[in-house]
Formats: sequence, structure tokens, C-alpha cells
Amino acid sequence: MARPVSVAGHPVWGSFSWLGAGIAILAFASDRLHKWWTLNILDLPQVGRISLTQNFDIVMAWNKGVSYGLFQAETTVGRIGLVVFALAIVIGLGLWLARVQNRPIAIAIGLIIGGALGNVLDRLIYGAVADFFSFHAFGFYWYIFNVADIWIAIGVGLILLESFFPTLFARRGEENSGSDGSTGPQSS
Repeated sequence: MARPVSVAGHPVWGSFSWLGAGIAILAFASDRLHKWWTLNILDLPQVGRISLTQNFDIVMAWNKGVSYGLFQAETTVGRIGLVVFALAIVIGLGLWLARVQNRPIAIAIGLIIGGALGNVLDRLIYGAVADFFSFHAFGFYWYIFNVADIWIAIGVGLILLESFFPTLFARRGEENSGSDGSTGPQSS
């Protein structure tokens, strides 16, 4: 494993940072490719709604807020505030990634970073996030989401799994690893 890079004693690039950065790039690229295809080739803004099944549609929705449409940002200042907030979260996740000691959490953080950056770019280009996937049943519509949101949800899910089941992602022989990520016998 590579030796962590630190600034003032705080790691900014760790042994799993390359993995997380690579996953972030793949997540970001898949989101951008899907949005480009949906907006420009499928031309969903003109098409409007495509019913794929009884409970799933592809629709065009512009989200000026955050998850579930909360905190709508109608002004330029509001949109910039959401961009700055998201970038601050990405930086915090990057610093966390530098300290991660297992692959699944590095992958999870990479998925969240890539998804967040995909939605940030939407805000910068369009002033809102392009959302497309709409699940519904019995007259109830869940929120409309995009590929970036899928990556973010999977990343958060992996982190929650690791939080509730700490040994779930441990490799054999690492069950007794210390909080510093070291392995081997623990002294009492």
C-alpha cells in the first residue's frame, strides 16, 4: 500500500485514495453520459414522459433544491450556496477517504463523491439538477431521481452497512484490527 500524504500531520491522500478517486470518476462519467443521452439524444425535455412499466416512468424534472426537492434555490445566490455546500461535503469526503482502511468504504465514498459532483455540474450548467426516474404505485409517487442519486444512495448504504455490521467488510484475519487500521494481535 502507498504511504499516506499529509499536510500539517493530517492525511490528504491515503492508501485507498486512488481507488476512491477512480470510482468517483466512473460514477461521475456514467451520470454525465446518461444525462447527455437523455437530454440530447432521447430529447426528454420535448418528449416529456415515457411510461416503461405500470409503476416506472422516465420523466423530465428539474430539481432546484436538494433531496426530495427540499431547500429550493430559485436565485443565483441560492444555487451558488448549494454548489458551495456540496463542494464542501466533497472535500470532507475526500479527507475521510484519505483515512479509510478498507476497499468497500473507499468505493462507497468514491460513489458519493462522483454522484455529488455530477449533480454539482448540473447546477452550474442548468441552474438545477436534471432528474428522470419516477417510480409510483397506488397513486403514490416517490421522488424523481437520476444516476448520480443512485450512486450516492449505494455509497451511503454501504457506509451504513459497515456502521451497523463492522466486520461485514473485514477480510479474514482483520477482524481484530485496531481503530488505526492496523492488523494483528491486539495488546491489552
